[in-house]
Amino acid sequence: MTLAPALVAELDELVTHYPEKRAALIPALHRIQEENAGWISPELMEACAGYFGLEPVEVWGVVSFYPMFRTTPPGKHLVNVCHNISCELRGARDVIDQVCRVTGASVHGTSADGRFTVETVECQGACANAPMMEIAGEYHEDLDAAKVERILGDLA
Repeated sequence: MTLAPALVAELDELVTHYPEKRAALIPALHRIQEENAGWISPELMEACAGYFGLEPVEVWGVVSFYPMFRTTPPGKHLVNVCHNISCELRGARDVIDQVCRVTGASVHGTSADGRFTVETVECQGACANAPMMEIAGEYHEDLDAAKVERILGDLA
């Protein structure tokens, strides 16, 4: 598998903003993931390694270290529930449990119907309105079980 020519052109421009080519690896991986429906396949990691002149294991090391990169296809809706201390103190555990019940997905898993992937994430900067979750870039704050059910039900 090779990187699409349009993506290569974009990466060629991207690397000009860094002191050395490999410094652009993380933003490049974000773009590769966006172009591949939210995940990075082993073949794409290998193509990325080729572009950067790295060994595939070096790219795998970055992809597997950072939680924002996925190595499996996500569900149609990616539900990120904050579980930082502020959210935990204000009921994040109950929110996570309700999200899993409503979606049928476990934390770090995808529902059997492929509609939902549930992740826990660190601070999203909405501590004053904890607990919160993010779906498709939209923050949902001051959550309780009823709000979670309503929000996720609207995605059906």
